[in-house]
Amino acid sequence: MSALTSVLQSRNGLWIGWSGSTERREAPKVYEGIRLVAVEMGKEEYENFYLGFSNATLWPLYHDAIRAPTFHRVWWQTYVDVNRRFAEAAAEAAAPGATVWIHDYQLQLVPRMLRQLRPDVRIGFFLHIPFPPIELFMQLPWRREILAGLLGADLIGFQVRHAASNFSRMARRQSLATGTDSILEYEGRTVRVGAFPISVDCRQIVALANDRATRERAQSLRADLGEPEVVLLGVDRLDYTKGIQQRIKAVSELFEEGSLVAGRHVMVQVAVPSRETDAHYERERHDLEQVVSEVNGDYGLVGRPVVHYLHQNLPFAELVALYLAADVMIVTPFRDGMNLVAKEYVMCRGDLRGRLVLSEFAGAAGELGGAFMVNPHDLEGIKEAIRLAVDVAPKEERDRMSRMRRRTSRRDVYDWAESFLAALRQTSL
Repeated sequence: MSALTSVLQSRNGLWIGWSGSTERREAPKVYEGIRLVAVEMGKEEYENFYLGFSNATLWPLYHDAIRAPTFHRVWWQTYVDVNRRFAEAAAEAAAPGATVWIHDYQLQLVPRMLRQLRPDVRIGFFLHIPFPPIELFMQLPWRREILAGLLGADLIGFQVRHAASNFSRMARRQSLATGTDSILEYEGRTVRVGAFPISVDCRQIVALANDRATRERAQSLRADLGEPEVVLLGVDRLDYTKGIQQRIKAVSELFEEGSLVAGRHVMVQVAVPSRETDAHYERERHDLEQVVSEVNGDYGLVGRPVVHYLHQNLPFAELVALYLAADVMIVTPFRDGMNLVAKEYVMCRGDLRGRLVLSEFAGAAGELGGAFMVNPHDLEGIKEAIRLAVDVAPKEERDRMSRMRRRTSRRDVYDWAESFLAALRQTSL
């Protein structure tokens, strides 16, 4: 992440992470001026810790149990073991009185483990995904252990306020923590809890969007698409939480009803590969490609599909060109911690053109009030929002985009990192 890269570079920081390989190999010690420490993980550990407990237990549970989470004791034990390995690596590497910033749901036990090993360090934790309501979190057999792990931090950060409140209420119910939603007393320490909405690198995005080559690429993309009146765009990691199939079905029905017309309207859907070794994600890809094939078979023209589907990673400059080429951006996750695609699209549109259809269950919905908000479970609601976005008057389009750009540009990703670290500095050891 560029913000963390900048923070680490400016503060002589150290990045501790998995090497990305389950085979023993020499990992680099420095990258872009940042010192690195690699934590090893074997193939079975990767399957149990990452594919298993992190992404088949925690991920679905924290995303409203859209799919039923799976609970296996062997996965949990591996999760404990790998978290301990990260905690030991941090304890060994951290200087006296250092600040350690731990990130995301894969490492929720590390704060407590690290505190036991190094009580002299200041510990922050940030959860990038949602934190579920009490009724869902209570399903987790190891809920008390997870809470105790997180409460080892001095500051626990979440994307939005209600996620922070969910955690604090759960901590007061299922642990010995007392206090309020923002300040908890636990084991003789004060633990602060708060919302720190993540953002994007506004300057980088604006510079790319204004670059002549990017703008020319955007024009050529529209030409490649047949110069349609309206280009609709979806950009998502391939994941069942993103609501991609529901979105394509809504577009299909709009073509069926005549609200969208082949040749005049076209959609581009980018599905970035994700967890390709997981059978559930392979099934998600298969089902999505089936839906895309059906809509193109029903409504496409010779040489002119109505949905252009890309299952690939794209360079960021190419994504920015797509954002510039798109008239309507559709972001409809069933649940999302934040969703930075929505903010990236907004920051690209210095021309104040473009319309955003946004799920009310994305964290970004609290900041992007100029979007056409939808309940992603409501197919008719998605269709109506797309209709409104396609037909919006130019003045309303400019007003909506202007509001969203003003809000997004106030705090970029560097402000996010600094605000969290500033709050962490204010905590007492």
